[in-house]
Amino acid sequence: MRFPVLLLLVAAILPAAAAEDTNTIVLDETGVKNLRIETVEVEEADFEETFFSLGHIEAIPEKIAGVSSRIAGRIVELQAHPGDTVEAGQVVAKIESRQPGDPPPVIPLEAPIGGLVTKAMVRLGEPMNPDQTLLEITDLGEVYAVAKVPEHFAGRVKAGTQAHIRVVALPEETFDGELVRFGTSADEESGTIDAIFLLPNENGRIRAGMRAEFSVVLSKRPGVLSIPRSALQGEASNRFVYVRHFDLPNAFIKTPVQVGQMNDRFAEVVGGLFPADEVVTRGGYSLSFAGTSSVSLKEALDAAHGHEHAEDGSELTPEKAAEMEAKKRAEAGLPPAGAPPGNPLWKYATGVLFVLLVISLVTRKQGAAGEESPHSNNPPEDR
Repeated sequence: MRFPVLLLLVAAILPAAAAEDTNTIVLDETGVKNLRIETVEVEEADFEETFFSLGHIEAIPEKIAGVSSRIAGRIVELQAHPGDTVEAGQVVAKIESRQPGDPPPVIPLEAPIGGLVTKAMVRLGEPMNPDQTLLEITDLGEVYAVAKVPEHFAGRVKAGTQAHIRVVALPEETFDGELVRFGTSADEESGTIDAIFLLPNENGRIRAGMRAEFSVVLSKRPGVLSIPRSALQGEASNRFVYVRHFDLPNAFIKTPVQVGQMNDRFAEVVGGLFPADEVVTRGGYSLSFAGTSSVSLKEALDAAHGHEHAEDGSELTPEKAAEMEAKKRAEAGLPPAGAPPGNPLWKYATGVLFVLLVISLVTRKQGAAGEESPHSNNPPEDR
């Protein structure tokens, strides 16, 4: 029973270890590059309430034109093919007329509009009549993005409503479209109605038939502190982000945040962050497993500031330096530095141990004497 008491007494006289800042992760430059870490600055902006929808891309009917001939003849030259881009007035084919002549007259056919050649209806050498279309040309400078909008949202949007549109074939880009009109009828089976958005397409990379995803804006609130959803880590009840250290290179702090409303791209931040904080938007999940980095917080701060810091990264005041030295000596079983030979703390501890030892020896001796006396039958020895 006395041994546990002795352990508690010894533990009470040892200094407590300083707490280490486990929420700060320090990497070297190579580690940051390997994790492909990207950050954005937290700022106040318009926060949008949105809903999600699926759809596709269509060409604008008024921007589709055909190439035809006013005379009958035979195609003797084709200068444009499906996939080619042509300019308005450019010669795209030549027809040998059926009118008599030696040689018969050859008539050039010009593109009525500029755009992409999307169809070719005849081949070289085939006869052609005025009622036939030789080529189809589509101007893709603007296209329609048609969203399948649930009926219960249709009443909340009107002409001019904005949508952020992602085309599946171009996943790295987001396009902004404007609602121009709804379809003429709803789909009873799916409970949706077509919402037609006008979408600029200056480089012509968006093509008819491509699948699209829509984030349709219902309302906006100005001056809301928000971050990209990709920065959020953890479960809904325990959200956190990684924030770039203010003055320590390649260091990131795990910071709890309180989140408000979210849309498909951003999350409202109610607490935990300030404007100008830089949050990690890419590589954050990998940072959770980077705590075993060979670079400690103390080493990184020492190198960055040119002087020694405490183990938890704080400034090394004289008091903390003394505390660190005392901890090292205690772990080595040595008395505190500069303590005189008669240090009271160690004197009292040694005295207590000595008293416990004496009490133990006396108790054992008395017990042994008490057990021997009652059982002795020998008569007293004559003197």
